[in-house]
This record gives sequence, structure tokens and C-alpha cells, in this order.
Amino acid sequence: MARSSLLLYYFSGSGSGSGSGSFRNFFFFIPTTLALTTSLFILFYISTTSNLFTHYHPPDPSFLGLNSPFGSSTFSPLTRQTVPISFHNHSQTPFQLQVPQIVHLGEGGFGSQRPLEPRFPPDDHGNYVNYNKVYHDRDIFEEDYKEMNTSFKIYVYPHRRNDPFANVLLPVGSEPGGNYASESYFKKVLMSSHFITKDPTKADLFFLPFSIARLRHDPRIGVGGIQDFIKDYILNISQKYPYWNRTGGANHFYVACHSIGRSAMDKAKEVKFNAIQVVCSSTYFQPGYIAHKDACLPQIWPRQGVLPKLSSSNRKKLAFFAGKINSPVREKLLQVWRNDTEIFAHFGRLTTPYADELLGSKFCLHVKGFEVNTARIADSLYYGCVPVIIADYYDLPFADILNWKSFSINVATLDIPLLKKILKRFSFEEYLMLQGNALKARKHFQWHLSPVDYDAFYMVMYELWLRRSSIRLPLNAFVHPN
Repeated sequence: MARSSLLLYYFSGSGSGSGSGSFRNFFFFIPTTLALTTSLFILFYISTTSNLFTHYHPPDPSFLGLNSPFGSSTFSPLTRQTVPISFHNHSQTPFQLQVPQIVHLGEGGFGSQRPLEPRFPPDDHGNYVNYNKVYHDRDIFEEDYKEMNTSFKIYVYPHRRNDPFANVLLPVGSEPGGNYASESYFKKVLMSSHFITKDPTKADLFFLPFSIARLRHDPRIGVGGIQDFIKDYILNISQKYPYWNRTGGANHFYVACHSIGRSAMDKAKEVKFNAIQVVCSSTYFQPGYIAHKDACLPQIWPRQGVLPKLSSSNRKKLAFFAGKINSPVREKLLQVWRNDTEIFAHFGRLTTPYADELLGSKFCLHVKGFEVNTARIADSLYYGCVPVIIADYYDLPFADILNWKSFSINVATLDIPLLKKILKRFSFEEYLMLQGNALKARKHFQWHLSPVDYDAFYMVMYELWLRRSSIRLPLNAFVHPN
């Protein structure tokens, strides 16, 4: 009762001149309380998503299995599931298609939206993961790979050599090059591979052969005209052929490495929501990329010839990065580490060969720029440098197959100030295990004009094979657009 009386007195304004002062105090109290509550929520979020408030406990050495390169796996196995996915079509009537998927059941593995933990401690359930395994399940992968290699068929919509847009629709005549060569390499190798069928009734998937990179540079189209070109292309094939309309494009795919490919589909929503998008800019933070339906195309700078001799490399630097400052993440990296004597963070042109810097560093940093993807992961693996991935929400290449924790380190952008501490947690033996696994994974990040088993081409084909569908709907399931 006394407490109620006190509150009534506080709000009643009793006493001379006390009313206005009490209300001023009351309205000052509200924003102060909200500010304190918000601060507590922010601190709670940081404590649960960052390493700022955690203490690292080194693992039991017996877990490392250094004497057994293929020790027993302790993480969850892969399992096949059938996933219902809703699709859009010209008639605006959605339907569901059962698509077989490979889903990794382990915490933080394939299917998880959280970035991989950047170190070796146990998972959230206290279980140690066997980081000695480069693959989630090598036996399943090799068994499925053989089936894919013998039975998987792709139909490519035909185009004549004298087509006005043959330069956009047909493979490049010369050897692909440049930062976005992965797109051209894939198409060129695919078109001469045994996966191609001339009989569309035998096809598992249908390839949309337009090149985003070439559309971008074609003066008749350019960046501003790509969306209309794609829209018209889909309209034409849906009217000329029955295959698109059978599934609303769900058994179709395209390949693009330039980031403009994401916005290129804005006027062709069926492609974005239904078709398989094999793209380098594979971030599930931005709209347009749908993890598990779409797949990551690794961005790889083409290199031919003999692999570098790593035995002669002298890795005195702890970590290395060089690149443009085109994102807040890179700005933060340089702000913290620019003048460090162990972490070499450069911007602008290097005074030493890029290859020498990679060969001279234990860890090589892949830092998000304008997009999550760059060629630095493949560069790191090529030169035997352990990749450190600082790019939140990056759906990493071949994550269905590869255990990225076994050969790379993932650091949240929030933890850039702790980068040196994180990297120095690894003993020399642990580093050698990471590097050895990186060398095992290296073959999956190389292009060849004549494809080699398990190279980048075959790995992308395997990702597509996982996403194929055996469902065929009747032709009247869709209405042709007007």
C-alpha cells in the first residue's frame, strides 16, 4: 500500500512545482532504460557470436590423429533426403517438386547457416570433430561420383554458329583467362564432354548457355540490357520447347561468375526462384541466391603447367593479404594490421611477386571485398598456403562434399582484431595437418581444357548431379505466357 501511495505521489505532482519536475524525471527515465536494455542485448549477441568473450582450450593431442591421415570420423554422416521446394511459373500457380538432396546432419556442416568455427575446439555439444578428414564422407562421394560420371546427361539448347548472339551463347574459341574465367572454362569443357546428350528426353538437366560475362561486354546489350535479354531468352525457349514448362525451369541451370549475374535475373523470376544458379557470388545473405537449390562456382585464376615446388618454400610470414580496399571488412583489416610485423596486409600494387608472398606465408587471407568471392582461396591452395576465410555468409564451393574445417580457418569479420591470437592457437603439428589437407583439396580447384578426374569441372558437375530431379510433369501443368 505504501508503494502504491508513493507512485501516486510521484505522478500526482504534489507539492509546489513538483509536477513538472516529476514528469521530466519520468520521461528521462524511459529512454535511459531503453538504452541500457539495448546495450545489454548487444553485449549478449556479441558474447554468443564472437570469440571476444571466450577462452580457448587446446584439444586433446590424441584427437588429432597425426599418425593416421584417415582416422575414424566422428562427425555426422551424409544422408539423402527429399526436399519439397515451391516454384513459380507463368500462370502464377505455385507447385511443389520433390528434389533429392544431400544434407549433412552435423552441427555447423552443410545445411547450417552459421559460419564455420575458425579453430579446433569441440562443437556446441562438446564433441570433437575429426579435422583429418577432407571429405564429409569419402565413400559416399566416390560411389556417387562413379554413378554421376556414367549416367548424368545434360541437354544444351542448340544455337547456330551464325546466330546474331553466337558470341554470347556458344563457348569461347580461345583458352579462357582473367578473373572470371571459371564461367567460360565450365561451358567450354562441358560442350565437348560425355555428359552432353542430343536427346532431350534422356537429359537430367537442361543448360541455359548464355554468358553473363559476354553479355556484359557486348555493346548491343551491356549491363543495362542483360535483364531484358534473359527475359526474352526464357520466353523464347518456353514457347519453342516443352522442357522449361514441364518443371517451371526447375531442371534448368545457368553458370555465371561475375556478380552482376545476381541482378541479371530480376526480370526472369522463374530463373531466380526455380532454376539452379551456379554462381561465384554465392552469399545467402543477399536475396537471389538460395542455398542448397543453387551452388557455388569456385572463382579460379587459370594456371597451367607444373605445380609450384612447395618443399623449397620458406614460410616466415604468419599471414598475408593484398588487394583493393573496396569493403568495410578490408578497411578494418588494414586499420588493425597494416603495420604489423607478422600479419602482412597490403593494398595497392605489390613490390614483390604475388606468388612469392603466397609461398612465404603460413596463412593466406581471403577477405570479403565487393562480394564474398575472390580467387584468393584457389590461389592459397595452389601455393600450399592455408586459407583464412573472412567473409560472413559465404556458401563455400563444394560444401556438400568437402570438410572445410580440415584445411581452412573461418574467422568472423567481427573477430578481425583477434586474428593473430586465433592463428597462433595452432601448434606446428596442427598447422602441418591443415596444410597437408589443403594440398589434398587443391586438385578440386583447378581447371583443365581436357578435364581431369575430380578437378573443378567434375566437382561442379557433381554438385549439379546432386540437384537433379527425376520428376517430369505433364505439359499441361503450365500455361504458356502470352
